[in-house]
Amino acid sequence: MAQQFSSGSLHPAVIKVTTRIIERSLPTRGAYLRQLQAAATRDRGADRMGCANLAHAVAGIPLDDRFKVITARAPNIAIVTAYNDMLSAHAPFKTYPDLIKDEVRKAGATAQVAGGVPAMCDGVTQGTEGMELSLFSRDVIAMATAVALSHDMFDGALMLGVCDKIVPGLLIGALHFGHLPTVFVPAGPMGSGLPNKEKARVREQAAQGLVGREGLLDAELKSYHSSGTCTFYGTANSNQLLLEAMGLHVPGTAFVNPGNQLREELTREAARTVLGRQTGGDRFSAGPPQGKSAPSGGSALHEVKSVGAPGCPPIGLIVDEKAIVNAMVALLATGGSTNHLIHWVAVAHSAGIVIDWNDFSDLSDAVPTLAHVYPNGSADVNQFQAAGGPGLIIRELLDAGFMHADVLTVRQGGIREYTRVPGFEAVALAWHDTGDSKDEDIVRPASKPFSATGGLKLLTGNLGRSVIKVSAVPDDRHVIEAPARLFDSQEALHAAFNAGELDRDVICVVRWQGPQANGMPELHKLTPPLAVLQGKGFKVALVTDGRMSGASGKVPAAIHVSPEAAAGGPLAKVRDGDVVRLDALTGGLNVLVTEAEWAARQPDVMPQDLRDANAVGMGRELFTGMRRGALMAEKGALSWT
Repeated sequence: MAQQFSSGSLHPAVIKVTTRIIERSLPTRGAYLRQLQAAATRDRGADRMGCANLAHAVAGIPLDDRFKVITARAPNIAIVTAYNDMLSAHAPFKTYPDLIKDEVRKAGATAQVAGGVPAMCDGVTQGTEGMELSLFSRDVIAMATAVALSHDMFDGALMLGVCDKIVPGLLIGALHFGHLPTVFVPAGPMGSGLPNKEKARVREQAAQGLVGREGLLDAELKSYHSSGTCTFYGTANSNQLLLEAMGLHVPGTAFVNPGNQLREELTREAARTVLGRQTGGDRFSAGPPQGKSAPSGGSALHEVKSVGAPGCPPIGLIVDEKAIVNAMVALLATGGSTNHLIHWVAVAHSAGIVIDWNDFSDLSDAVPTLAHVYPNGSADVNQFQAAGGPGLIIRELLDAGFMHADVLTVRQGGIREYTRVPGFEAVALAWHDTGDSKDEDIVRPASKPFSATGGLKLLTGNLGRSVIKVSAVPDDRHVIEAPARLFDSQEALHAAFNAGELDRDVICVVRWQGPQANGMPELHKLTPPLAVLQGKGFKVALVTDGRMSGASGKVPAAIHVSPEAAAGGPLAKVRDGDVVRLDALTGGLNVLVTEAEWAARQPDVMPQDLRDANAVGMGRELFTGMRRGALMAEKGALSWT
């Protein structure tokens, strides 16, 4: 039976999409919840372990902490960290474990760094062979998270991560230990540097040879200049907004800059939050608390009973169908990264929930665009935060009926807590109302949105299924019809651009870029040359089975084309000179040839020398199995199922 909704004010599209996700997911969600229940009702880890196992587990921690774990039976919290000082966004995490351990000790508990996960930066690897490891690094991170938590002596977990594949990977891994209360701990964005539009302008000048390496490097160093997340609204910062919308952060934590007292106190608050239910001696049990609706799934497991201290529910209960829809809505309302049409499919799958691009598309037709943050506007995330940030977005979406209010979060106050902004009252951490937008060029109320629809559009046709980020594309570029120029690599496109071969109306079809072909790298390096062509007045678009960066925009791009060419998808049947029509108004992506001719064409086969070149060097040999078994983009590009 479909889950009943407690609010009559929900938008019909939200009800429709949520209902079909629940019904579609009944078998898998039910199985997931039964597995969660079985894990949650065991004795605590330290009591189940053999003596030698337990001795190994505590040998490296101080004697007082050993006493707490073994004799006092105190909660033990796992810290899974993506710290490295290669990534500006993750460098602040260096000091977090000591802060967390200090805070949990005040509550009579313990914490251990259970493990580290790799974290690579797409900004470093864009356009290089290393970028072909990027997408599958998400699954490696998920596996590393599972390895860290497999020691199985933890009563909760804190996930330290920010960037593109890191947060989805941590979340996927955490959901496979869904019985644990889990809080995500961000680090915040760097301060504003060179404006993003100025950076893009210099990149376009460099693509034309008008700026040399010295001038380009100067602009890039002024853009990326200190610890913290990059300031554009790409995949990393979209991650943070989605975690807020799902209630997996301490409220309002996403875009507080690193290195100040508020950030430190919010990190300590994350430790207090994950301990909330343990410090009262409460362990997980079935039975719905007052004011909360039961999740779906056909399982006897319903909710978390909170006794004494406020509780932090298991993450597997927080991430239900409604939470996934809330994340999708928040993504669409802010014109967030297209990468999440892959990542959140995988996240949902990990919680036994089945979503697809039709769900995103139907929500996008109804959800208004409430934010213009670069690349959808000129503001960076610091300006977005100052104008109202995630709190204002979540409040407006809740009030307008586009988000579910009756959901669990890591806090007892529910999702309404995430409409508030953290700060200090005297020396104590406190939250206050977001208030009205401080700049309606950046954030608007739902009553007067930038657009009546969301930022993403599903494209379908004889070229397959694809997505386009319409919120970043000028209105007069939503329909492009032009002859195709076929490329087997992004390097080939650059060479054609440099030779002046693309100075015309053209749709560049770049194939062999999907998960099975070469790991589905981002093709962000194609944005400057295509933007130059568009700036000359030509009608230009990109069609590819690869990905674009969350920071990409401006040029119409039909991306994630599925099935991919390497799997015999329709891009393998395109020929140079075919007229292609990309229509983001009607949602069409077609090559304009007769049905008979199209049906008669045999798809090209990925050249063996290209396949061989993609298989070796820069560690790509280690990912051969992942490429071979990867699902298509709409299935989350999963390599592990």
